[in-house]
This record gives sequence, structure tokens and C-alpha cells, in this order.
Amino acid sequence: SLIALMLWSFFSPTLISQQVVASLPTELQTADTTTVNLFMNRVESMVKAGSIDPTAEPVQQEAARYYLDLQANSNLMKSVLVFALAGLGIFWALRKIAPQFRARNQVEKVVVGLMILCASIAIVTTLGIVLSVLFESIRFFQAVPITEFLFGTHWSPQTAIRNDQVGGSGSFGAVPLFAGTLLISVIALIIAVPVGLMSAIYLSEYASKRVRAWVKPGLEVLAGIPTVVYGFFAALTVAPFIRNLGESIGLTVASESALAAGLVMGVMIIPFMSSLSDDVINAVPQAMRDGSYGMGATRSETIKQVILPAALPGIVGAFLLAASRAIGETMIVVMAAGLSANLTANPLEAVTTVTVQIVTLLTGDQEFDSPKTLAAFALGLTLFVLTLILNIVALRIVRKYREQYD
Repeated sequence: SLIALMLWSFFSPTLISQQVVASLPTELQTADTTTVNLFMNRVESMVKAGSIDPTAEPVQQEAARYYLDLQANSNLMKSVLVFALAGLGIFWALRKIAPQFRARNQVEKVVVGLMILCASIAIVTTLGIVLSVLFESIRFFQAVPITEFLFGTHWSPQTAIRNDQVGGSGSFGAVPLFAGTLLISVIALIIAVPVGLMSAIYLSEYASKRVRAWVKPGLEVLAGIPTVVYGFFAALTVAPFIRNLGESIGLTVASESALAAGLVMGVMIIPFMSSLSDDVINAVPQAMRDGSYGMGATRSETIKQVILPAALPGIVGAFLLAASRAIGETMIVVMAAGLSANLTANPLEAVTTVTVQIVTLLTGDQEFDSPKTLAAFALGLTLFVLTLILNIVALRIVRKYREQYD
């Protein structure tokens, strides 16, 4: 009955609108789509208001009355159908009640079926995303050689939208984007991983319960701050400070630099790294600590020789999450590092990342089949493949150490 109720509620407005359009005079039915849509919008407005506008045209008033009649009949039929199905369901359930009926087995089958359905939805959704990106990327590589995309060192995707418009033919060398993504991510991880891991060790092994009760929720609050706030902080505070500091010692620093974006992104990632590492370290059995202390090891030796190796799979997972967050970040890079696709290893210059360019390419009025727009899908596919390879390597590392310490 619930399924019937949802289906009826979903399809009923469309069917009623079609019936109202079919009852209109011939001159309205044969009019263009825009005229019919405007007419129906006026009718539906009166229906939603629950009253007929006396200033409306007679045809609109008649259509609104017909719409209300159909809506009332539809609601009545829906109620009858839902109650009838509910009654049949109750009758069928009562007939199934018997001493030999094993309800637990049937419930388990239903639960297993729901689990399989949920897993299938997740798999099909992921497969659909991958295939949609893959097909559009194939269209892009038909226009732009894959070697130029993967190994080209100049990124300038601006192309002419119209035949009479002056514009470049486009240059799609993505190496500057990959280099910028790697540079900012490395700077962020250099900040986040040591600080996050050390703070996790302190919270789990050294901090008192009172300190932990205040610091742990504070880190989790930091993890919930929107990235646009970090972006404003980077653009208004960190980037000017780095530029002024560099100029005071004779360095040339861009107003938007990879260092500013990387530093702020590292601060943003610290709560993730710290919270996840803390949970993993606390999950190490206390018996391993007691055994190490019983052998005469100090607290620091126990942390280095016992706890960290045992928690290494989880720490690697936390590192991967931090790396994925750094690679996929957009707002901080847009506001602090800029949009310039520069191929450089200098953190004091402006760079851009893959995710920023994906957003840029899909913003504005563009032809969907143009190389400029399709380049966003190629960038997404490349980022997906690189992330997949990184995850596979990390899983192998985790499996190796898990077998060693299980």
C-alpha cells in the first residue's frame, strides 16, 4: 500500500495535467508548447491557491474547476486503493499465522534481500559514474591526443565558441595541473601528518582525561568548519603574511601562492588525521602495552616499538583519507593559490589543481561537446585512476603489516 501511495502521488499530477490539456479547446491544444505551459501554470496556480480567480479568463476558470474535480476524484481513488491494499495485506498476514510458520527465516530472507539491494545500488551507482566519465573522456581523446593530454606542459583550454569568434585552438597539456595538485597536497601533508599523528599520540598515551575531554571535541569541531572559511583565512591572512614576510627577506612571493594554500589545507586536514589516528591507537589492546611494560620498556619505547607498528594499518588509512581530502580540495586552492596553470616546483608561485580546473571548465556557457568541456571529464578520469592506484598500493601495505601483527 505504501508503494502504491508513492507511485500514485508521483504520477497523479502529470496524468491530471494531461487530462486537463486534452479537454482544452482545439486552438489551445494546437498552440505552441510555451503557450500551453503558460496556460497550465496559471491554472495550477489557481488550483494550489484553492480558489478560482474571478479575473481570469473563462477558459482558465473552467480548466481550473476541471483540474480540481480530477484532483478530488484522484484523492478518493487513492484512498480507496491504499486502504484496500492494506486490508488485503492484513488478511494475507493473518492467514500466514500458523504454528509451523517460521517467521524468523522469512524475516532474515527479507533483510538479506534488502542488504543485497542496497549493495547493488551502491555498485550500480559507482559503475554508472565511472562509465559516464569514461565515455565522455573517450570523446575528448578523439579530439585531443592522449599523449598531449598526459605529457603536454601547456594548459590553455580556451577555444572559440562560435565560428565568427576569435579564439585559440586550445592547449590541453595537463602536466601543470598534476604538478600543482601534487605540490599543494605534499605541502598540506607535510603539515598535517606529523602534527596530527603526534597530537593523536599525546591524546591517547599522555593526556589526562580532563585534557582529552576538552581537546578531542575541539578537534572534531575544527573538522566541521566549512572549507570556504579556511579559504577566506588563507586569502585574507595567510597569503598576505607570506608575501610580506618573503618581501622583507628579499624573496619574490606571488599574491596567490601554493605555500599559502598548502599551509591552510594542512591545518584543515590536521583534525581528520588526529581524530582517526587517535581512534586507531586507542584500539590497540591494552595487553600489548602491559606486556611491553612488563619486559621493562619505557612509555616512549612502547609507543615506538609496539603501539605504532600495531596501529600502522589504521594510520595508513588515516593518511589516505588526509591525502584524498587534500587532492580533492577546491575552495582553498581557488581563493589562495589561484587559477594559473604554472609548471613549477616553487611553492611561492601561483599554481592550480585538477579539481579547480574541473569546476572552471564546467562553469559558464559552453558547448557540451567542445574539447574544453570534455576536458573536465578527462581530468576526472585521470584523478580517479590515480586515486585508485594509490588505494590499491595502500591496501597492499596495510595487508602486509596486518599479517605481521595479527
